[in-house]
Amino acid sequence: MNSTRHEEFRDYVAARGPALLRVAMQLTGDRAEAEDLLQAALAKTYLAWDRIVDRGSIDGYVRRAMVNTQISWWRRRKLEIYPTDELPDQPVDDHTRRSELHDALGRALDRLPERQRLAVMLRYYEDMPEAEIAEVLGVSIGTVKSTVSRAMAKLRDDAGLEADFPDIPSQNADKRPQDDPNDPSDPDDTPPKDR
Repeated sequence: MNSTRHEEFRDYVAARGPALLRVAMQLTGDRAEAEDLLQAALAKTYLAWDRIVDRGSIDGYVRRAMVNTQISWWRRRKLEIYPTDELPDQPVDDHTRRSELHDALGRALDRLPERQRLAVMLRYYEDMPEAEIAEVLGVSIGTVKSTVSRAMAKLRDDAGLEADFPDIPSQNADKRPQDDPNDPSDPDDTPPKDR
């Protein structure tokens, strides 16, 4: 691989690495395994870099390499695990809560207007900077900032999320303003200063 291709690959990894790591996390559920999976997929991509003609399809190539590698690892691991009459000493994590939260957040995002949903997904899921989001959506950076801000406010106020998770404190709860020690109408026990 010549130095130009090497630089191209390095730039690609630097730009898309965090998003690809999130995909790997979805496949494995474990940060360390996700890093290993991404590294293996990127090694395969590096070897095939000269054969990938359409540079726009590189993400798809890497994702497919991650899926194939994960399946291969899963099959290999499956042969290493044998049933036993004894239960393991370590309790298994219950991911039900995380799954419920993921589903509820997906429903809340679906309730947002399309432009706000896109802006939030690009900003927080794809981890894109505001300038890049502005370019993708064809709007100004200020519009991206205000759109994301309004979307986040809607998500904070979403009654559906509150209904799904009543044990999480509401952002809408009336907050008592800070007490002013010089305010005679303040119900605090501190007497007002002499005037």
